[in-house]
Amino acid sequence: MAPPKPIILRFESKDGQFRLNVAETDQFMSLLPQILDNLPKTVDPGTLTLSNKPFGGEERLLSSLKGVSIERVGLRHGDKLYVKYGDQVPMNGHSTAPKATDLQPHNSSNKLNGQPILPAEDLPIAPPPLTSPTATIKNPWEVVQQSPLDDRLDKQDGKIPRPRDQKMCRHGPKGMCDYCMPLEPYAPEYLEDKKIKHLSFHSYLRKINSATNKPELKSSYMPPLSEPYYRVRRDCPSGHPPWPEGICTKCQPSAITLQPQPFRMVDHVEFSSPDLINTLLDYWRKSGAQRLGFLYGRYEEYTEVPLGIKAVVEAIYEPPQLDEIDGCTLREWENEKDVDEVARLCGLQKVGVIFTDLIDAGASDGTVICKRHIDSYFLSSLEIDFAARLQAQNPKPTKWSDTGRFGSNFVTCVLSGDEDGGIAISAFQASNSAVEMIRADIVEPSADPSVMLVRAEEEDDGSPSRTRYIPEVFYRRINEYGASVQENAKPSFPVEYLLVTLTHGFPTESTAIFNTSDFAIENRSTIGESQELSDVAKKLGVSGARADAERGVRSASDFHLLCFLHGLGILTKDEEALLCRVAKTHDLSDGFQLLNTPGWATLLAILEESGERPPKRPSPSSFDTTNGSLADDEQLAKRFKGASLR
Repeated sequence: MAPPKPIILRFESKDGQFRLNVAETDQFMSLLPQILDNLPKTVDPGTLTLSNKPFGGEERLLSSLKGVSIERVGLRHGDKLYVKYGDQVPMNGHSTAPKATDLQPHNSSNKLNGQPILPAEDLPIAPPPLTSPTATIKNPWEVVQQSPLDDRLDKQDGKIPRPRDQKMCRHGPKGMCDYCMPLEPYAPEYLEDKKIKHLSFHSYLRKINSATNKPELKSSYMPPLSEPYYRVRRDCPSGHPPWPEGICTKCQPSAITLQPQPFRMVDHVEFSSPDLINTLLDYWRKSGAQRLGFLYGRYEEYTEVPLGIKAVVEAIYEPPQLDEIDGCTLREWENEKDVDEVARLCGLQKVGVIFTDLIDAGASDGTVICKRHIDSYFLSSLEIDFAARLQAQNPKPTKWSDTGRFGSNFVTCVLSGDEDGGIAISAFQASNSAVEMIRADIVEPSADPSVMLVRAEEEDDGSPSRTRYIPEVFYRRINEYGASVQENAKPSFPVEYLLVTLTHGFPTESTAIFNTSDFAIENRSTIGESQELSDVAKKLGVSGARADAERGVRSASDFHLLCFLHGLGILTKDEEALLCRVAKTHDLSDGFQLLNTPGWATLLAILEESGERPPKRPSPSSFDTTNGSLADDEQLAKRFKGASLR
């Protein structure tokens, strides 16, 4: 095989021009040390940007071109690229420290204090893998299997039609001009007119894809999405010992500048029935303690937002937990996979989490205290940490990302008091930057719920951490003079930079797939509620030797009942799939088919033996001849005999 042909690339920056001898198969990230050698020492490597034009061209961060070769973008011998960059922020009033090279480990005083790394272990969410989790996938649009909803939205153009302007349009009814042509789904004038705060995910995807891939340039296709990555890369090709023994500009993360996320992965949360919320609130009304539940439902298209997505909640499952007045602690959820399997058979999946944060106002009129408002917080730092961890466990697969995943559709809802003293629902998501910062163990919750703390690189005993690398973190805000300024996020910064708000509501016409919700809720023994076979018998209409088959089929449409029956292990997999189909579709033909299965007959036989028996008919001799009623002693004896100890 012939060696790659060397070529010359020209670079121009605000500090001059230079040339590099490279090979067509070289990757852009391998050029970083050579480019830095020709630039001033104060350049921040994380801000390096390459463009094909000095002004108005296509600009890409050099760090976003990982895994992209020179020949892939169509560069040839003698082509010229324009380099833009920013300077590093001075630390402690002194000049910026020199950048680390490939052969020199990074041991600056503001990072590791020049001390040797001690063999201490402090693992974050998960131990770091041997290879970078951001390893790119070749042709992700061919191998990544995304959801059918995303496939349908990808096929839509998403353009917003506009009627003919009677004042400005001068053409006929079949013509079109700038005043009536359809708008793009990310058009700012439309979003401002409709009061849409965040772009939908697919609208954001169209926006960045139009800037990344331009057919007129005839360049190769590049996935427009790239997940943030704030950890030290374990697959550095420089040859130095892995971190923490060694580090270089290729593997260390760049400085983080937090900004409000302009898009959201899910736009709306729809609860199929108000009974879902009332059932969760009943626990707080009876005990005064807070409660948490996981949302099970599905994702659908949301037509109120261009190319929008909504999460439709059909059931709320309450896992084992320790509830208190000011919060709750989750315990080990042993049957989580079983509940997920029942949801899958019903065509549902886990879409989010909901919890209460309520304090009675003491006015005896049902009002509650308003804790969350614009002057305090909407989602505390601890709750953002919790939401980010759940989103990290439920990533969204997409073929538009170079890693095959991007963000998460998992939502977080809060039941808390509003300004009028009523109980209101709020829906949020943690931003993608928040998820990565939690995954990288960069931030931690604070005692003040409105701020998030940036962690120190040292452990509690003062020894440097072997698993946590803390880059510089900044955020931008509007100061008292109305100017946008950049602030250092250490030691803390507002939590508003880490969350995205969602809308919520109920359908105008109830479309819930589960038509009953009167079966006992799981894990409520602390308030005297439990799930028993007698409750199942009562629910399915089984009394003694009699069983109302039709009523039993209709009453099976209850998610909590389905989970309880799954835990009994009486029905086979096929019979359980048929039961879930009956509960979802309410089809009578499937219901009669279920009645004729052996597993359902076994279930009814067990319920007939353990269910409540009807009272026996009294004998004629037991009546008192004087007043025609049962004798008191014999009646009491029959009551005691009919009682059962449970």
